[in-house]
Amino acid sequence: MSKFISALFVAALFLLPLSTTLSAQVRVAYVDIEKVLAANPDYERAQKELEEQAELWRQEIAKEYAKIDQMYRDYQAREVLLSDETKKQKQDEIVAKEKEVRDLQKKRFGPDGELFQKRQALVKPIQEKVYQAVKKVAETRNYDFIITAPDGATVLYAKPDKDLTEEVIKAIK
Repeated sequence: MSKFISALFVAALFLLPLSTTLSAQVRVAYVDIEKVLAANPDYERAQKELEEQAELWRQEIAKEYAKIDQMYRDYQAREVLLSDETKKQKQDEIVAKEKEVRDLQKKRFGPDGELFQKRQALVKPIQEKVYQAVKKVAETRNYDFIITAPDGATVLYAKPDKDLTEEVIKAIK
């Protein structure tokens, strides 16, 4: 009987750390954001509206470049008849028009351009709604972390008690 109690005690010693480890497991899940957004009709409408607007602006810019091309062809056709002063004036007009169109292109499609701003206005509220849903599901199902799928490169949700930032800062000091 004492051998049995000793064996039970030894087994308990080995199983106790295992049960502590199991209860301390971090719960992680993933969400395929692209799939979620694609399933959202508001997102699809926003994407369609953005693409339509971008296409209109592309056409507008293409027309302006066609005008520049025509200006250049007209200049070449009449170049031999023009005085040096008039040649310079026509060349300057063409260059100015090219700069104007490049500026328009930047205004429409640049990093802080109208398309970017429109995308922010249309898509950001939808993304916020998705992230709030992710947070709600994570908290309801008691997940510690939710990451994006399939790459797992972005953390969509993290329990605040899992943030080790302050401890790392203290460790550095």
